[in-house]
Amino acid sequence: MSFKKDLVLLLKPYYWVNILLSLSYIIAKRAPYVCTILFDQAEQCELDGRETEILFFLLIVVMIRTRKAGSVTMINYLTSSFMYTKFANLILWFYSDFRYGVSYGALFILLALILPEPTYSGPENVLYFRGLNTLEEELERDKRVSWLVEFYTVWNPACVNFAPVFAQLSSEYHLDNLKFGKIDLGRFPEAGKKFHVSDSSLSRQLPSLILFRNGKEVARRPMADAHGKLQKFFFSEDNIKAAFDLNNLYRECKENPIKKAAALTADDKKKN
Repeated sequence: MSFKKDLVLLLKPYYWVNILLSLSYIIAKRAPYVCTILFDQAEQCELDGRETEILFFLLIVVMIRTRKAGSVTMINYLTSSFMYTKFANLILWFYSDFRYGVSYGALFILLALILPEPTYSGPENVLYFRGLNTLEEELERDKRVSWLVEFYTVWNPACVNFAPVFAQLSSEYHLDNLKFGKIDLGRFPEAGKKFHVSDSSLSRQLPSLILFRNGKEVARRPMADAHGKLQKFFFSEDNIKAAFDLNNLYRECKENPIKKAAALTADDKKKN
């Protein structure tokens, strides 16, 4: 996703409202007019030691968690950090005044209900597998078809961030013999066991992408090194294209279409 697209997304109410909520305590403290209304004494308009510690700890947590979530764009960073920044603001408001904490918490919950995170609404060409058997059947149905399959869970932030990227790739590269699929390990954990993808809350394998050719796995990301250690992989559009050589794979599949082969077979039958 380009920087220009990120800026367009920022115009949506969900993002600027959550940015305001994430900065609400600092704004209240640093805006003289607002501060004098909310706080009784002038010296309360400065951050004290405890508040500074909370904000510093928040900064460290956000940096660590967004890195683990594989955030590679401005929107990804913001989305990954909103929960932590709003929770820190909730603590700060309670620390300042119990009544402000309750009010902020109520506003937090209300806005979460009426302003859900925008989901990708563009084109996609993805088959959602309904179980391990369905996936295995598709892999064996026609081995001329190459499959790029995402193993994901709906609760994992990295999977949520990657969803629009995978959808865009499926729309751009889909062919009759190059297909894209997804399987939810939260609903079908047996698929994770079969293909050695952990779906635990501490898993570093979510999401996992596996490329199948001739019904067999030929590449996956993230992958383990020679010592069995999982290598970090950022699921950006460019990284996916490079890791799975999608441009060459697309060209190869397009030059050898299944439909043409089927048509030739039909013509041969007519001649006979």
